[in-house]
Amino acid sequence: MPVQLQLPECDNSLDTHRQAGFTNTPNPVTLVPMYTPCLYILGGLPGTGKSTLAQGLAQHLRAVWLRIDTLEQSLRNQGLPVVADEGYQLAYALARDNLRLGLPVVADAVNPIAITRYAWRQVAQDCQCLYQELEIRCSDTALHRQRLEQRPDTVPGLARTPWQAVQTRAYAPWPTAYALDTAHHTPAESLEQLLAHLQL
Repeated sequence: MPVQLQLPECDNSLDTHRQAGFTNTPNPVTLVPMYTPCLYILGGLPGTGKSTLAQGLAQHLRAVWLRIDTLEQSLRNQGLPVVADEGYQLAYALARDNLRLGLPVVADAVNPIAITRYAWRQVAQDCQCLYQELEIRCSDTALHRQRLEQRPDTVPGLARTPWQAVQTRAYAPWPTAYALDTAHHTPAESLEQLLAHLQL
């Protein structure tokens, strides 16, 4: 003889959906994000502490971290040449995918010229999301060099950047970005300052 199960009634009330964080939509199966994601565009010369802050920001936000060094080295590992903006183009596409899912994205790249900075802003506009431009600096030249030469190898296979290459690298002014000077601050202190600026 079959057993009859008594199932609890499903509460489909509007209040229950609101408490669960879902917006009021005609179809209760369609879930709509209740906030606009943000693209955090970090830039700065190698050795300024940019990637350390990008990682800390991503951990704080539970965001997607897109590191150009990782993408470019992955291309090299597959025998593909990296001669122009291949890594950046991959990062733009990945950023779009994740922003459209409603996820915050932290873009970690040198972003030395106006073209890449404009391209990141265009990504944000394409996805109808917010963006923040954040330039990481180290005003103490001796400390900057020390950081560059002593930083750990966190991307397997990535060649170290020599100090001379940093000194001679073309890097355009970035007047629209919030500038954070990491000189004489610990990574934790710099991250705290960045979070305070972003009101996070």
